[in-house]
Amino acid sequence: MNIKTYNKKPAICNCINLRRASQAITEVYNRFLASSGLNVNQYSLLKHIKHLEPVSVSDLALHVRLDRTTVVRNLKSMEKNGFVTDNSLEGTRNRQLELTDEGLKVLRKAEVDWLEAQKFIEEYLGNDAMNTLTSLLSKIEALVP
Repeated sequence: MNIKTYNKKPAICNCINLRRASQAITEVYNRFLASSGLNVNQYSLLKHIKHLEPVSVSDLALHVRLDRTTVVRNLKSMEKNGFVTDNSLEGTRNRQLELTDEGLKVLRKAEVDWLEAQKFIEEYLGNDAMNTLTSLLSKIEALVP
């Protein structure tokens, strides 16, 4: 995929710079994933559900480190599209999410696109910058418990 890059000046605010970078990286991944019909948030949730299934919404939210309402909002479209199903016993309150056959199919397709996005970002930044970025992002995330 051919993605044009631009030279942009950083803001004086670290928060704004991180938000802009986050938006840019999300846009890159979404462009690569577009042919699968998923966005990067949906891909991540499907990947985590596959790894953890069956999984409750609360446990899924803990693993992806997003608030529960954000996870629920993202799950709605994936359930509507038939990618995710709730296999909890009738009358229980805890949903038990699993991928459907269609969910597995779209995940396999999206994995190819996601790997291409990963490769693009890694080549664009280079190994040293990628290692530094990963280390810094982990350190930043550790600011909040």
